[in-house]
Amino acid sequence: MNTTELRQKDVAGLQTEIKELQKAHFGLRMQKATQQLNNTSQLKVTRRSVARAKTILAQKQAAK
Repeated sequence: MNTTELRQKDVAGLQTEIKELQKAHFGLRMQKATQQLNNTSQLKVTRRSVARAKTILAQKQAAK
């Protein structure tokens, strides 16, 4: 999900998106631990997506 889509969401929507991204990242980490993950670059993508969403959430909360 890119930043323009994230900026359009409200605070509650961002929080749910962060939870979903963290679940996805956890699943990828478990796949890596059990040698089932083929594309390890997905870990980097999801980790950065979580950080991007958290940054936008912090900006929205600071603007209130």
